[in-house]
Amino acid sequence: MFKNFLGNKANTALTIEQRKSECMREAVPSHIAIIMDGNGRWAKKRALPRVAGHREGMKTVKKITRCASEIGVKALTVYAFSTENWKRPKDEVDFLMRLPVDFLDTFLPELIERNVRVETIGDSSVLPLHTQKALTEAMETTKHNTGLVLNFALNYGSRDEMVKAMKAIMMRVAEGELTAEQVDEDCITAHLMTAHLPEPDLLIRTSGEVRLSNFMLWQLAYTELWFTDMLWPDFNEAAFLDAVMSYQKRNRRYGGLKGEETK
Repeated sequence: MFKNFLGNKANTALTIEQRKSECMREAVPSHIAIIMDGNGRWAKKRALPRVAGHREGMKTVKKITRCASEIGVKALTVYAFSTENWKRPKDEVDFLMRLPVDFLDTFLPELIERNVRVETIGDSSVLPLHTQKALTEAMETTKHNTGLVLNFALNYGSRDEMVKAMKAIMMRVAEGELTAEQVDEDCITAHLMTAHLPEPDLLIRTSGEVRLSNFMLWQLAYTELWFTDMLWPDFNEAAFLDAVMSYQKRNRRYGGLKGEETK
């Protein structure tokens, strides 16, 4: 039943450069969102600690960011840490909070060179100070870049985002800035953390799980979904480009009819 949106193993008949060229002949998704799942299972399969999987997963983020930038994707949102992830063991959480620091220490010069702008969504106020400092520095350093937006969802949960949006709207209504009649879909969208970004065209989730896990629930209403059994540390440019090419073959109708269906 999932045949139309489950990702298969990458077709190795084409080289990476050939895949990129093929992708760029068609409309490239403007915004791609990724649920990066499977780091722990990747490590367990190799009898390694879970943090080894997270470290390897960081390398995959770098590869996919480069690839997305090269084919012309405008925004890439990666689900790095959810509001539910605080339930994990403290040593794992502490390691995950160090990852943005290590990632940006090693990758920020290349992001600057590639004209990538770093942004975040989520409640960063409760993140450790060293994590906040690294993110603030990266966002400040890249704020004038005009290429790909690399958007980290950190301490992010979609339900929490929507609650915050509703409270902000209610406050504006109470203060007379808005009327109840003005609260429509556009109004709600404007109060979300992603208001400055287009809604995702494509969602990729790795590791074989087929659910959204409290990620961008409002924004994904008409997003094309692509799932793969590959664990995130194994995910590569070929699989990413396969997902993009799968997206390009789909007929996005938004509830209406297109092409032959209208005849």
